[in-house]
Amino acid sequence: MTTETAAPAAALTDELTAALADNDPGAAVDMLRSMLEIPSPSGEEGPLARYLADVMRGLGLTARIDDAGNVIGETPARPGPRIMLLGHMDTVPGQLAVHLEGCRLHGRGAADAQGPLAAMVRAVTAHRDFPGQLVVVGVVEEETPKSRGAVHIGRTLARPDALIVGEPSGWPGIVIGYKGKLDLEYRVDCPATHPSNPVEKATESAAAFWQDVLDLLGPEQGHASFATPGATLVGMRGDITEARLDVSIRTPVGFDQDGFVAALRERDQVHGREGRLTVVNGVRAVETERRGPVARALSAGIRSIGGTPRPTLKTATSDMNTLAEVWDIPMATYGPGDSALDHSDEEHILVDDYLRGIAVLSTALGELATLPTRSANAVGSAGELGGVS
Repeated sequence: MTTETAAPAAALTDELTAALADNDPGAAVDMLRSMLEIPSPSGEEGPLARYLADVMRGLGLTARIDDAGNVIGETPARPGPRIMLLGHMDTVPGQLAVHLEGCRLHGRGAADAQGPLAAMVRAVTAHRDFPGQLVVVGVVEEETPKSRGAVHIGRTLARPDALIVGEPSGWPGIVIGYKGKLDLEYRVDCPATHPSNPVEKATESAAAFWQDVLDLLGPEQGHASFATPGATLVGMRGDITEARLDVSIRTPVGFDQDGFVAALRERDQVHGREGRLTVVNGVRAVETERRGPVARALSAGIRSIGGTPRPTLKTATSDMNTLAEVWDIPMATYGPGDSALDHSDEEHILVDDYLRGIAVLSTALGELATLPTRSANAVGSAGELGGVS
């Protein structure tokens, strides 16, 4: 670990200073910096999980690491609502040098999404006497198609009364919806032949499959709108005898993923191709109420430090999609950080924005303390999460 002290900016507003009364800004920033210095690409989150478990215990929470590798911190269970805050520990590959440059803290995961996760931990520890229970979770493998960590949480933990998912929304932003995602793999094998033979080659079959995807999605397909599907050709390789395509489709609310896959298979049969289409993973779009209790609580937190809430819809996908498939509860996504920096070599977070995120979440938790509880908190069944067939 570096010995550099990442001090917060000198001039915090009175509102922000008051909102951080139960959090030491310097300690909060040092915690995030330490997290960034622990490499945690998908599948290698163990060291960071152990660090966070130790930090949570030191801050007064009970903490454990579950069978999937998720780290879970909890306040004591009391009568009242059970609120979960969930962010992901994993990053894309490619560690960046962690350093403080002016008001910017650089490092892989600063925005996506260890900044939001650290803000959640700090906010929860300011409410150790919460009249109910707070559960803060750092999940594994959000950056992979299967979202294994969130799937495990949905299958093994009791349903909370409300959920906040940690992703970079910008400190005044609240994400109330995400597109769904359908990840496909297409493989085709053909007998060896001369290039001049008129029979369709493997590469040509794969190219035709990609065109089928675009045709079935329609002329309006693209990633610019929340209301339309958008396809990306993620990977392609092959030759005359064998070819493979990896396709990712972002889908809007109400999109029939099962019907779309069936239509693709039917087209392959009509054209006499013998390609193998596999659904790697599928999760449906989610859109929550702009005036729902979680969005209202976060809005109150944003206003409390002088901000104007900005509800937004994202054309990407998050663990909010995964958990919305098993938990019909109030939810929204929130976190400090600029999502435009996700996965980039310039990834960083503004220190003041990180501190604002802690303050917003802390106020929101106070607002949610009076949320009505459900008559029963159910655990999602193993058959409820995962891909489409």
